Amino acid sequence: MTTDPPTPDTGAELLPIATPARTRAALRTLIRPDRGLALTGLGILAAATAVGLLVQPLLGRIVDIVADGRPAGDLTLPVVLLVAVAVVQGLTTTLGLTRIARLGETVLARLRERFVERALNLPADRLERAGAGDLTARVTGDVARVAEAVRSALPEMARSVLAILLTLGALALLDVRFLLAALLAVPVQLLTARWYVRRALTLYADQRVANGAQQQQLLETIGGAVTVRGHRLEEQHTERSAGRSRKAVDLTMRSVNLVLGFYGRLHIAEYIGLAAVLIAGFWLVRDGAVSIGTATAAALYFHSLFGPVNAALVLLDDAQSAAAGLARLVGVTDLAEQPEQPEPTAGKAAPVSVPQQRTASSEAAVTVHEVSHAYGPGRPVLHEVSLTLKAGEHVALVGTSGAGKSTLARIVAGVQQPTTGMVTAPASTGEASVVLVTQEVHVFTGTLAEDLRLARPDVTDADLRTALSTVHALDWAEALPDGLATVVGEGGHRLDPARAQQLALARLVLADPALAVLDEATAEAGSAGARVLERSAEAALAGRTALVVAHRLTQAVAADRVVVLEAGRVVESGPHDELRDADGPYAALWRAWSGSRAGAPHP
Repeated sequence: MTTDPPTPDTGAELLPIATPARTRAALRTLIRPDRGLALTGLGILAAATAVGLLVQPLLGRIVDIVADGRPAGDLTLPVVLLVAVAVVQGLTTTLGLTRIARLGETVLARLRERFVERALNLPADRLERAGAGDLTARVTGDVARVAEAVRSALPEMARSVLAILLTLGALALLDVRFLLAALLAVPVQLLTARWYVRRALTLYADQRVANGAQQQQLLETIGGAVTVRGHRLEEQHTERSAGRSRKAVDLTMRSVNLVLGFYGRLHIAEYIGLAAVLIAGFWLVRDGAVSIGTATAAALYFHSLFGPVNAALVLLDDAQSAAAGLARLVGVTDLAEQPEQPEPTAGKAAPVSVPQQRTASSEAAVTVHEVSHAYGPGRPVLHEVSLTLKAGEHVALVGTSGAGKSTLARIVAGVQQPTTGMVTAPASTGEASVVLVTQEVHVFTGTLAEDLRLARPDVTDADLRTALSTVHALDWAEALPDGLATVVGEGGHRLDPARAQQLALARLVLADPALAVLDEATAEAGSAGARVLERSAEAALAGRTALVVAHRLTQAVAADRVVVLEAGRVVESGPHDELRDADGPYAALWRAWSGSRAGAPHP
């Protein structure tokens, strides 16, 4: 179960946050495969802690020997035993903490893998509504918080809890009255923990949301810097960024004050408990109930609790912070497991949503049957679109901005599920059945060969060169400093937009899908680069069924058929020449486009 977080003033609809119960259930699921490792680690730590509890009685024994005026030789045995205890405790503690740390890293790796897997499967429109900042904050800040807790807080918390329980048991063995005196500190500690927990979880959750809003604003401002400067919006964006930064700082200072108050209350508890144990020791020694050495051991036992108790309570800070981060991560994985259902339009019965299907077909035809889609209530984008692509046919989607071309392309590619309707596409037979190439191409960090092998890891260098040659990219690829071994991506050799797009088209050739979907894949290259990319795209699409969102109408001219979308509906369909002469919507688009290119040769 998940809850929706408070929406910041960015206008974004943030990704959900899991409830505490759901977060605990997810944590149990993550740990379950390694229960044996967890039990073994805790068992070894318990043994190490039990051995360490022998230190205080041995020190008390030394006090009694000195107080009774016994020979110095009587100190030999206790001292030797102290050394032995230190060695055994050190070895067993190291072994136990190692196993607990291994458990934590294993669980953390499993959490990261699951989060990345589920995040990649989130609906594109849901991510767009949330904004990049929210997901970025979860991928970076929240994962880092959980990782920090797993690596430092988890082993320390396990050791501290065991030390507290076993030390209290040791106090009872000395004399139950020592235990009762020590327990006087517990009410203050419990009230402190309750006071802290009730405030911390909400505060840290708000802090995460504020950090996400801050990152979103920075991403929008930096990413749109040219537009911001062009419209003279620098002051407005600076003030907006400053406001969100102030909110994040304010929440951080509130968390600092909360921690300071937490520590102050813990010191009061320590004073009460130690004073009670010392007073109890004085009365018991005076009455002859215990020796001075036993009273000394009791005081040392309670003093040794300062570290574990404070560590356990202080680790609540890390635990609450990590719990808030974990809840945000689980919220994303749950959202991916349970796809959102569209809300029905007011006054109408909600249509049944039929997911996209993959079916085997010897002709590899694609059928779009009455597909509709809306980005939330009252925001329809497609209206009962039906479309059929024959095997090997190249279909160009054209229309004005906002007509629904990219949405339909993503639905056909399977990247986005329709609100209603059905898409029948080729079934996978071991290779990719559908590949989508958009204008937003990411060049991954690594060698050029590694980047290409993302499409098919098992291909040879000869296959890579063939794919590059197909899309007319082999010449510049081999001219790179180290050829296919050249490091590209962030920190490596920079590829301009046209070359990055050719790299994406080469991946498409290597994947060899039955259906290729190109969404304005030549839009970022400029006029000269577009002509090169159009040749590359034509070569990459040869022999396969293709749906092309045409940024330039020269792509429509080269297509077998043109489909015109207008306000989310198909209004025309046919060959370029036929639609151009029909004086309909496509003819108007053609006149507007060709008129803007006056002086350029027209097909």
